[in-house]
Amino acid sequence: MSIVEVKELRKQYDPPKGVLAVDGVSFDIAEGEIFSLLGPNGAGKSTTISMLSCLLRPSGGDAMVGGNSIVHQAQAVKETIGVVPQDIALYPDMSARENLVFWGRMYGLSGDELKRRVDEVLELITLVDRQKDRVEKFSGGMKRRVNIGVALLHKPRVLYLDEPTVGIDPQSRRSILDGILALRDQGMTILYTTHYMAEAQELSDRIGIVDHGKMIAMGTHEELVKIVGGQSRVRARVDQDLGGMAGRWRETPGVEQVDVEEDEAVLLTGDADEVLPRLFETAAAAGSRITEINVSEPNLEMVFLHLTGRALRE
Repeated sequence: MSIVEVKELRKQYDPPKGVLAVDGVSFDIAEGEIFSLLGPNGAGKSTTISMLSCLLRPSGGDAMVGGNSIVHQAQAVKETIGVVPQDIALYPDMSARENLVFWGRMYGLSGDELKRRVDEVLELITLVDRQKDRVEKFSGGMKRRVNIGVALLHKPRVLYLDEPTVGIDPQSRRSILDGILALRDQGMTILYTTHYMAEAQELSDRIGIVDHGKMIAMGTHEELVKIVGGQSRVRARVDQDLGGMAGRWRETPGVEQVDVEEDEAVLLTGDADEVLPRLFETAAAAGSRITEINVSEPNLEMVFLHLTGRALRE
């Protein structure tokens, strides 16, 4: 059963000629699922989160969150969600605990319930030992963890995380990703935005790839990879006559496609392990030598490249 249903969501700034940041995006998220929006900076991910958080009014379309419309029942939606924004939203001169208490009161918590929830959240984000330290002394990763803790204080049914690992150290990133998976295992529904393929692949039950405000593909990692046919991409350089070598490789069994891009040949194959020895044998027979070779297994980068013609992080 879907707890989030997004229907033709659209946002245009300064219509009718302004920037169209989100262009008819639709998707749904099942209860207890991690759904990731994957795309480059400027793709419309944060604008989508802002609309689903009722911070930004859509130019068109609607979304139902927990059965409530973001357009017509904004307060009910806000009570259902927790939001971790891309920018840190904390008071640096207050301690971690003081920040949590402050934001807990903003959520309407008080007394013993507030104290209990702050204690639980500090355990969850593993900052009990640093709870009295001022946030300005924290690393970027620790600040992110407090930010996540704030969003969890009122026990939301749905958690939005907008690029929560940008600019933090690997250890903190690992801690945050493990925490997100633990929340999913406890039954929380999570909408996650990122431009890191590895994160989307590891965390997500399903992934929506967005670019220029449009949803260009959606499905499980396995379903998305099938878009490029499960092929491996082999990039090879030779010491002479690249064009002639590419022509010979086109005739090599197991090679499905060969293109020449500047100073390298790009080959597609369904079985790289079987084809690689043949490429070396063919080059040697032609009196040529392979000077560099790289193999990329099917992944989300290849899907994005296949759909848009450019690399994901451009």
